[in-house]
Amino acid sequence: MLRLLNLELQKLLLSRTSKVLIFVSFILPFTVLILSSIKINFFGFFTLELGELGIFNFPIIWHITTFFASQFKFFFAIVVVSMIGNEYSNKTLKQNLIDGLSKKEFILSKFYTIVFFSLIATLLIAVASFFIGMYYSSYTEASIIFRETSFLLAYFTKLIGFFSLCLFFGMLVKRSAFALAFLFILYIVEWIIFGLISWQANMDIAGKIQDFFPLKSMYNLIDQPFQRVMMTKFPEKGELMYDYAVHGGEIAIVLCWTAIFIFLSYKLLEKRDL
Repeated sequence: MLRLLNLELQKLLLSRTSKVLIFVSFILPFTVLILSSIKINFFGFFTLELGELGIFNFPIIWHITTFFASQFKFFFAIVVVSMIGNEYSNKTLKQNLIDGLSKKEFILSKFYTIVFFSLIATLLIAVASFFIGMYYSSYTEASIIFRETSFLLAYFTKLIGFFSLCLFFGMLVKRSAFALAFLFILYIVEWIIFGLISWQANMDIAGKIQDFFPLKSMYNLIDQPFQRVMMTKFPEKGELMYDYAVHGGEIAIVLCWTAIFIFLSYKLLEKRDL
């Protein structure tokens, strides 16, 4: 595993574009979290400090930070599809296979890289969330501090699933721009299918079926936290209640899709004439 991971990292570090995108995908969410904790003075009229709104309290901070950090996954998605596009354009894929790397090892090297960078991103968010929470939160009990760290697992799973989908599209079309366009097409297709099912059946059935779609299942891992923040400010409003917890079944669905995408990527490579 380490050999395959080291091989892929060497390729990425030789590309200036990849290094910049990797840096941005790691640092930008971390920087946004830090900046969000700074007091902002609006021309002397008032001062905004998000920490005073309670969004950096434990345990809600795990929900807030992982949700917003996941919005920046597109930067590393570019790196993932570029990994495949560069292999074909630079003929390195064929050379690797000639040098003795099997097709299975080639796909595994990409997957190990996805897991590696997803793990680093998760650890960075975990460290940033912990220290910001320790600074702002009034709760110091360990049971409260670590109560909802399951959002970190959801974040990690979401990254692996999304990047595995990008890997599959990269293998399918062999071009970075087209692979990213397929993400948008898949998003539209999912909503078209949802609309057709809701038209033929009903919204509840359509919603349950939609939860098994690739992009929708990844989104479901970390629900939007805005409604939850409102619940803390207006606890008497029962209509704001919703299920924001991380569920094992939702993680299992994304892991199944991840396995399918990696398997299909391997099958595409196995049957393709290089």
